Amino acid sequence: MTVRVGLTGGIASGKSTVSAILAELGAVVVDADLIAREVVARGTPGLAAVVEEFGSGLLTPEGDLDRPAMGALVFGDPDARKRLEAIVHPLVHRRSAEVEEAAAPGALVVHDIPLLAEVGRAGQFDAVVVVDVPTEVQVERMVRDRGWSREEAESRIAAQATREQRLAVATHVVDNSGSMEDLRRRVEEVHAELAARA
Repeated sequence: MTVRVGLTGGIASGKSTVSAILAELGAVVVDADLIAREVVARGTPGLAAVVEEFGSGLLTPEGDLDRPAMGALVFGDPDARKRLEAIVHPLVHRRSAEVEEAAAPGALVVHDIPLLAEVGRAGQFDAVVVVDVPTEVQVERMVRDRGWSREEAESRIAAQATREQRLAVATHVVDNSGSMEDLRRRVEEVHAELAARA
């Protein structure tokens, strides 16, 4: 049987690295962020709906969605974020279901969903893997790796579920505050446990 897994973690927790390791180990990864970009790519009905809702000022000169401008708008305005999510989330769900249906029988299908705890979808999966790091580590990584100010980092973290809310929905926790070797070992353990259920 197919085992459906939700994978989540706060910004700069290392969730993308965990997702990549799971894919290397043979899991079928359904990446909600990647799909969210696809459904609002130039020429899609999704982008047309975003422009209709928010105006053409959110387009680059080439006609693509200006992601930094959109991010700046929605992260400071919960109402705008809800309006954007109402457009994008149904499109992402539909495309994610198509990817899952194409997986081989008995596959481990990992849905990489940054906002899993926020959207209340944990119950839709056989297991939920949470990539966890202390908040201070998230801030340090965003400042160091992304060049953000401490205030930008803290505001982005504040817009997401709390660490406690994420851990509350976890069936498996991957601590990513150690070395890359530690992380890989833990992901391999979790993968083995999940694959045994298939």
